[in-house]
Amino acid sequence: MGIQTTLDALAGAPRIIDAIRLADDLALEARRDPGLRTLRVLSAAIDRDDQVVAIAAVHALAGVVDQQASRRLSGLLSDDRPFVREHAAWALSETLPRVDAIARLLALVTGGGFTGMLAQDTLEKWSGAVGDPLAVAVEAALLGVVEPGARTRLVETLGLVRQPVADRVLVEVALDGREHEDVRVAAIAALGQRATSVPVTEALERLAGGHGRLSEVAHLALVDLRVVESRPEDNGGGLTVAQLFLHADIDPSLSAAGAGDNGGIATLLVRLGDALVADPGAHVDRVLTLSRGDATRAAADLLSVGSATGHVYGHVPLSPAPVPSASAWPLRVTARRGIRRLLRAAGRVDVLHLRMADVGSLAARDVARERGIPVVFTVAPDPHSIIQSLDRSGALTRSTFGETDLAEHFWFRTRMVQTLAANAAHTVLFPRPELARDMRELVGIDVAAYPERHTIVAEGVDLEVVDRAVAEASAAPDAAPDAAPDADADAASPVDGLAALLDDLPEHRRGLPLIATVGRLHRVKGMATLVEAWAASGLADRANLLVIGGDLEHPSLDEREQLDRIDAVVPAAARARAGLLLPGHLPNGVAARWLAAVRFGVPGRAAPRGVYVCASLKEEFGIALLEAMATGLMVVAPDAGGPATYVEDGVTGVLAATWDPAALASAVGTALDLAARGGEDAAARAHDMVAARFTIQGMAAALGPVYREVTVHEAELLRAAGPVT
Repeated sequence: MGIQTTLDALAGAPRIIDAIRLADDLALEARRDPGLRTLRVLSAAIDRDDQVVAIAAVHALAGVVDQQASRRLSGLLSDDRPFVREHAAWALSETLPRVDAIARLLALVTGGGFTGMLAQDTLEKWSGAVGDPLAVAVEAALLGVVEPGARTRLVETLGLVRQPVADRVLVEVALDGREHEDVRVAAIAALGQRATSVPVTEALERLAGGHGRLSEVAHLALVDLRVVESRPEDNGGGLTVAQLFLHADIDPSLSAAGAGDNGGIATLLVRLGDALVADPGAHVDRVLTLSRGDATRAAADLLSVGSATGHVYGHVPLSPAPVPSASAWPLRVTARRGIRRLLRAAGRVDVLHLRMADVGSLAARDVARERGIPVVFTVAPDPHSIIQSLDRSGALTRSTFGETDLAEHFWFRTRMVQTLAANAAHTVLFPRPELARDMRELVGIDVAAYPERHTIVAEGVDLEVVDRAVAEASAAPDAAPDAAPDADADAASPVDGLAALLDDLPEHRRGLPLIATVGRLHRVKGMATLVEAWAASGLADRANLLVIGGDLEHPSLDEREQLDRIDAVVPAAARARAGLLLPGHLPNGVAARWLAAVRFGVPGRAAPRGVYVCASLKEEFGIALLEAMATGLMVVAPDAGGPATYVEDGVTGVLAATWDPAALASAVGTALDLAARGGEDAAARAHDMVAARFTIQGMAAALGPVYREVTVHEAELLRAAGPVT
């Protein structure tokens, strides 16, 4: 097409997501014709007010193998616009190293954040060719930097230089008692990745003999340093499958479900791991689920993950305090080391299943590449569908895209999904009403081109937990609004907490049904939007609102943002008076019993026939939504994505544009009307649908053949390739 024609097409694309995809074509044309005019066209595009075009031009410039282009790209590290500096730092990772850019990249590293992570990644890729000057530059930068966070990032970057020139400074920093603990931790962890030498080993052994955090990290570094690589041969037994979500403290009891980032994915991984090892037809002997944890737990895990069978848990130490997923990108190096350590200790890992474009998948992809582990990737149009929704609503425009991208990392995440899908041994897709179209138009994947590489697998729920909760609730006394509380009820009932909340309501509100929602307190989940819609409409007169989720005592930044919005509508002191119930996160089994109580009522406290609302901006599938439907609740769900494949609009629920408060309020009102008519047939229909199509056992049965097929294909590749040294 030519560079100008392609640029015109990108600038004239009707949707932002289309323009992002067309950026690949612009880069291709730049590589095809790396002439002076191409450089002029791209330079002019970078200066446009259209920030989507500007970003695309920055990345296209990286494909022009020319000194002038390289110099121009390097110069963008000093651009006045932060989003241009960020994308220039990323784009330079695709070019030959430029020694004159090292200092400016290190300046971005010291600044931290997502931009610092990208700059660090570029320097790591360059370090093989310019390791010595990079090490010297880091050492010089340390002389002028005092702030502990910035020093920590510089030391971590020095640890990525593989050449021995970095050893001396790392040892000095690790042993220097005047340094901040975080700085020393970065140096100690880096020493575990060095080639074995007497100074490195002696330093780590000395530190390991102490106490506290430094000793714990030194112990792990010694494990890394002394590891003996082995990859056990296939003994003819079942498979070992690894899966991860590093933004949650995952435990078998799901005690932290709904707090921080412990959402539906944490529940899914626990239930799925159990189901895979329990199903003989899946041929999976061991599932290794990785999540975050402290160094003490990480060290203990190393003793069990290699020998145990069944569902095994491993923990990756990231930082002393939990970090929200959106802010965790700078933990890339730490995450990679922890994942590498666990997968080494596990021995043979046949398949690594990744599920989202986050720092865990970014780090795990690198480890899988190092160890030759085939990857299965679950592809979803995320953040593609969010970009599309924001674009459609006018909240995201070409003239503001760059600033938004600095916070949301849309461009990087879309590229990451594309790369993971392209390099995966197999991809798994969620059911969607227009799956082929959405994959093609949003993600750029033609699932019809190589159908053997894609499998549609629905997520599933544990019906045993739901059915037990429904049986208990349905056996309770009649939940008529005027019924008195049962004084002889079991004091240890999981519903007691709900009853206590309801007791705090004004008497005139105790005869109302409940509108319930379960999930993380995060903007994407729409919790604050639901509260706003409820409070601003007549819904507050018809029902009380129960929002389950979030760490209310120690909220993360994402949770704080949602709580602030909620408090602006209903101040904390007025919640009970207004009918708003915020219990925070609950264990999965307790949440199931509360949802059953929403359906059947709580005698004298809440009327039966409440409804469930999923107010998510986007929902690729919806574990909590399926659990609510299995409970027999009438639901409200997004009209796009996975829920539209299983919610029967007007029968088992109401589909709506949940990002629109007015549309959301209208849909909730309709759902309350439908539930008030009785709805027992609809409840049975919803439960039977989940039982037939969306159980965790069904999901395990569908994934088992995928894992086996990938393993068989990998064995064929190994035989065909022969020994690789």
